[in-house]
Amino acid sequence: MRSSSTAISDLIVSGFHALSDPLRISVIELLRTKELCVCDLCDALGVSQSKLSFHLKSLREAGLVRSRQEGRWIYYSLKIPQFAALEQYLSEFRRFSQILPAQFCQDQS
Repeated sequence: MRSSSTAISDLIVSGFHALSDPLRISVIELLRTKELCVCDLCDALGVSQSKLSFHLKSLREAGLVRSRQEGRWIYYSLKIPQFAALEQYLSEFRRFSQILPAQFCQDQS
């Protein structure tokens, strides 16, 4: 069983990995204001459904988007709590903005 800190670390890593692709960032931008179906996302991005499905899977696995099926359509929306977790992770760097200089190494020859 994994510890809580490892699970959080995995979510942070997968979240940033998912956000490292320009197409996935474009999906996030489109979902910023409303839920969209796959066909609307494909049209807006000018990509095939198979290509988009791969990227949506990465975003779902990273916990950044949720999907729901209505009839034969799948709709996507943002999962804000994961964005809040990434934001909190980054805010820790701001708290410790003063980085101490490295200490000189002792020559061990």
